[in-house]
Parts: sequence; structure tokens; C-alpha cells
Amino acid sequence: MATQIFVNLPVEDLSKSMEFFTKQGYSFNREFSDEKAACMVISDTIYVILLTKAFFQTFTKKQIIDAHQAAECSIALSADSKDAVNEMVAKAEAAGATIPNAPSDHGFMYQHSFEDLDGHHWEFVWMNEP
Repeated sequence: MATQIFVNLPVEDLSKSMEFFTKQGYSFNREFSDEKAACMVISDTIYVILLTKAFFQTFTKKQIIDAHQAAECSIALSADSKDAVNEMVAKAEAAGATIPNAPSDHGFMYQHSFEDLDGHHWEFVWMNEP
């Protein structure tokens, strides 16, 4: 079995976050979603679990940071082309994302990022693999 990844992110408003990511074309597994958490499907092996902050807090004794003020991580996903990178970032911006930086083109790699409604940093990357 392939290793799966489940990224857990605290969100302020679960419904608004689900709407935001639905506008980018992502779906949610309703079987693993309720009023406290929603399982967003990125691929067959990648899932992002959006959790209300109160529910997220039950999994840790650490303080939940405000991702608008401090970076906790950068979630990077691959794309099939430079155009696909730009399309995903444009969809995010249209849905209310903040664009913190201009895209970076290194020739062999192209990347562009956005911050979602809760300030989580998402990056899309195209790499010209030989």
C-alpha cells in the first residue's frame, strides 16, 4: 500500500474554508467529515483535514498559532505545467486568498504561492524533469 499523507490544519470557519477549497476544484470525503472536521481530497494518497480550532486543540497541548502572523509550514503540491500553477493560484485568489509573492521561475522549476483564508501557505510547483 502506498503511504498516505494527512495534513491537519486548524481553521476559523470550517464552512468558509470548505467553500474556498471547493472553488479551487477540490472535493471532500463526506464519510470523514462532520461539523468539526472536513476531509479534503487532494489525490488518492494526499488528504487535508480541515479542523475547527477548538477541535484541533484537542490533539495538542501547544498553542495554535495565527498563521497570518507566523509561518507554521508550507504545503507544496506539484502541477503539470506553469499554466497549471498559475491557474491554481488564480482560482485561490478569486476565492479570497492572499498572494504573498510573485511567481519564481528558475528555468527547471516554476513556483507560485498563496495564503488561504486562515493564512496557511500553499505553494504550487512545476518541475521540468528530464
